[in-house]
Amino acid sequence: MFTGIIEDLGQIAAIRSAGQGKRLAIEAGFDLSATKIGDSIAVNGVCLTAVVIAGRRFEVDVSPETLAKSTFGQARIGEQVNLERALRLSDRLDGHLVSGHVDGLGTLLQRQTVGNAVRVRVGVAPALTRYMIAKGSVAVDGASLTINTLTDDCFEVSIIPHTARLTTIGLKKTGAKVNIETDMIGKYIERFITRPASGREKPPGGVDLAFLGKTGFL
Repeated sequence: MFTGIIEDLGQIAAIRSAGQGKRLAIEAGFDLSATKIGDSIAVNGVCLTAVVIAGRRFEVDVSPETLAKSTFGQARIGEQVNLERALRLSDRLDGHLVSGHVDGLGTLLQRQTVGNAVRVRVGVAPALTRYMIAKGSVAVDGASLTINTLTDDCFEVSIIPHTARLTTIGLKKTGAKVNIETDMIGKYIERFITRPASGREKPPGGVDLAFLGKTGFL
């Protein structure tokens, strides 16, 4: 589990094939002495497992599924990436709950400077925006951001100078692909209210869409 608060930038130092997957070597921007083999590290918002650690370099295996669903399918040596180590229970949750399981890809459609911020519009499939709300949270390449405006196929976020400096979103150009993870809470709620309990159409006294509509919640 992660918070979406990026610790630092890293750089892809090497890529090699591993069957149908890939092995990536990444140079971290922070000390890895407290990180051990088997620990989870979010790389551009994708939860990956460190399998080799040497100094500030670590290696991860990327499965065919992850290559297909994330920007790692087009990863390049020298590319900068956002890095965040897993949340500890004693940490402050400054962003939002991020699982590191990417839901899909987005495309940077527009960048516009507004005061001291950069307003970024990201195009995504309607299957993703259904789990977004205005002023809610979204992870873009692993960075926890607040949605300013939302339509069926895009959303806008404002990037403050600190975020632009510390994450890759300050470097991305129009047309670039980004990893998107929507807020997991909405996905769980949808499943609970649309899927009947096993073996029954509706649990006695349970909540379903009809009940929510009747009581004015929809």
